[in-house]
Amino acid sequence: MTATHYACPLCSFTLLNQENIFRCENNHSFDLAKENYLNLLPVQFKHSKNPGDNKAMVAARRAFLEQGYYQPLVDRLVALYQEKMLTNANKPTIVLDAGCGEGFYTHQHKDTENTVYGVDIAKEAIKKAGKKYPQCHFSVATLSKLPFTDSLFSWIVSVYAPILEKEFTRVLSAGGFLLTVTPAKQHLMQLKKHIYHDAKEHDEEKLPIEHLALVHQENISYKMRLKTGQDTLNLLAMTPFAFKASEETKKILLNKHGFICQADFLIRLYQKIN
Repeated sequence: MTATHYACPLCSFTLLNQENIFRCENNHSFDLAKENYLNLLPVQFKHSKNPGDNKAMVAARRAFLEQGYYQPLVDRLVALYQEKMLTNANKPTIVLDAGCGEGFYTHQHKDTENTVYGVDIAKEAIKKAGKKYPQCHFSVATLSKLPFTDSLFSWIVSVYAPILEKEFTRVLSAGGFLLTVTPAKQHLMQLKKHIYHDAKEHDEEKLPIEHLALVHQENISYKMRLKTGQDTLNLLAMTPFAFKASEETKKILLNKHGFICQADFLIRLYQKIN
């Protein structure tokens, strides 16, 4: 049996891997699914039968992201990761994508030297991630109780996912970094104007992190030209305001080709100093 970086979600003891069955010393066991992921979300941790994004939302996000509209964001995230981690080359780098969805950002952090984990509460997303990116380790779990030992990760990335400072700090190593991506003021403003009469800018002032040190902040802003109406609807499906869109609005957007929409991301990099 080999020790893994996973901790049992029920008792927090280390999970040992024997022929794709992960078991702790209290004999709680979890099977590696055929799609190459672990389900580490016990039923008592669920607030609904199928928490997280459903199959249609997962498919829409994957279809949109694979068109490359957010690639400038990914390139910057990976560049920041490489820049900071190269200065720490003597330590093994273990990366967590917290709220990883179907693994689009996760797998782009993988290199020959590191170990990369992705966690999401949505089983449908994790099944797709595990199947498509076997070079990374994926699990269904809740961000409020991550199935990992303390001080494990040298790099945590959170893209448009809940930012839970206490739990992220617990699993972050001393000197480790947390990189967050949240909407900047003008993000998707043209799309919002189709949904709301008085579309408001995003609030950039809210700081979800209080105790880690903010070491870098920047905006990435550019105009996206969405090639098809379906791309626009897939983008809409990724937003929290999708349920506000009427069928009439969706029909209008579906028939718009070359829709221009602002991408505006706020990147913040924090470090665990002590």
